[in-house]
Amino acid sequence: MTLSNLKCTLLLVVFSFYITDGYYFHLTFECRFSRKDLRDAELVRRRIFNKVEVLRFNSTLKKYIGYTETGVYNAEKWNNDPAVIARIQAEPYIKLKSAKPASSKHPAMLVCSAFGFYPKAIRVTWLRDGEEVTSDVTSTEELSDGDWYYQVHSHLEYTPKSGETISCKVEHASFTQPKVVNWDPSMPESERNKFAIGASGLVLGVIIAAAGLIYYKKKSHGRILVPQS
Repeated sequence: MTLSNLKCTLLLVVFSFYITDGYYFHLTFECRFSRKDLRDAELVRRRIFNKVEVLRFNSTLKKYIGYTETGVYNAEKWNNDPAVIARIQAEPYIKLKSAKPASSKHPAMLVCSAFGFYPKAIRVTWLRDGEEVTSDVTSTEELSDGDWYYQVHSHLEYTPKSGETISCKVEHASFTQPKVVNWDPSMPESERNKFAIGASGLVLGVIIAAAGLIYYKKKSHGRILVPQS
């Protein structure tokens, strides 16, 4: 069962209405299909404000489409956010980061997290140079977000080796094939910024010190030494 089939089964008749200060907001989930097995199912999520459609999400196109100025703005913003797109499709949004090791057995640890997925069943594994890692791996159970969606976190403690590739592989019903995310050991942008700020401070300090030295020498050459009795 594909994602569209599943959501059409669950959200076939779901509508939400909001009335605030005389304004009317209507959110609908529409399931469109022609086959009894729902193989061609298409999920359309529409946002309507005062009877005007603002934007919609189409599971076939896998993106938002805006129909008003506000809708176009939000569609562009949300289409460029992988977490938003993954969540509305109930696909896992995968994040890979480093963390402090829980023990001193290994000097490094990575955390692979998958957020906002449905259904609950998911498999997260680690690969080193393409080979599955089974030792020094700990994972949480699928944690409920309280809104039908789940998240899970897997930890890998390891000793870095030069030139190796470490990856996190996620398998889920919403994927047509497993998704593999490679760890990039390069320095994060925040750390680069800290380094740049520190380097700039060092250069500025050298310049100030050099200017002070030059000024001192000029003042020294201009002095007239008076013998003291």
